[in-house]
Order: sequence, then C-alpha cells, then structure tokens
Amino acid sequence: MQQFTHINSNGEANMVDVGNKAETVREARAEALVSMAAATLKMILDGDHHKGDVFATARIAGIQAAKRTWELIPLCHPLLLTKVEVNLTALPQSNQVRIESLCRLSGKTGVEMEALTAASVAALTIYDMCKAVQKDIVIEQVRLLSKSGGKSGDFSIEK
Repeated sequence: MQQFTHINSNGEANMVDVGNKAETVREARAEALVSMAAATLKMILDGDHHKGDVFATARIAGIQAAKRTWELIPLCHPLLLTKVEVNLTALPQSNQVRIESLCRLSGKTGVEMEALTAASVAALTIYDMCKAVQKDIVIEQVRLLSKSGGKSGDFSIEK
C-alpha cells in the first residue's frame, strides 16, 4: 500500500519537498455536478437571474480558485499554471449543470488539487447565485477525471 506523502515519520503533516523532482508537463481534469429544480435551471439558461450570468460568474470563480488553491489547501504548493479552463454544460434532462475543469503546467508537482478546486468553487458559485430561489440545490460527484505527467503516472476514470 502507498504511504501518505504529506505525513512525516512522526505523523506530522508537512509540505512535500519537490525540489529534486523533474519538471514535466502535468495536466488534470475534474468535474462536479450541480442538481437543481427544473425552474431554477430554466432561469439560468434563459438569463432571467437577477444576479446576472450564472455560468460566466461560475467560470471566472473556478479559474480564480484554481490559481489560489495553494492559499486554500494548506499543503499545496503555489504553482505557475499555464492553462485553466472551466466549462459548464446544462443537462436539462436531469436538471443538472456539469462542470468540467482542466488545469495544466510544466512543473514539479501535479495539478489535481487545482482542477478539483476549480470545479468545486464553480459549483459553490452556482449555489451562491441561486440560493435565493432554491435552497436545496445539491453539489455532488466532485471527482478527478484524469491526470497525466509526473512520477506516479497517468490516471483516467475512463480506463
């Protein structure tokens, strides 16, 4: 079984030293689903929300969150991301919004946490903007879809 990388021999949490790791191109994709009432989704899609464009605001929030992940999650490294993309897709048949994020860099550590944070914060932003019309919105299935680059190798849920 693999060991936790952020725990030292005394059981204390510490930031991993990536100084001797090789720089490689690293990429990660993550997703989140936001479930809501049909009327709430319709309001978003019709542009009738009094707070403005929900998708545009959530997209920008997700991008900002990826760039600031190291400030939110204590043992994450500050990274020089070269790409952050957040895409939102309405799924009217299930009254959901699917958020997919992509983060990329050339560096010494992965971008999984940045991709997960981007998707999560975009979902939270949708909740924040819509809570006045619906309080029981559900954020679910926040997960890593894939990662590439680095010593641990590639991962994809599709494999």
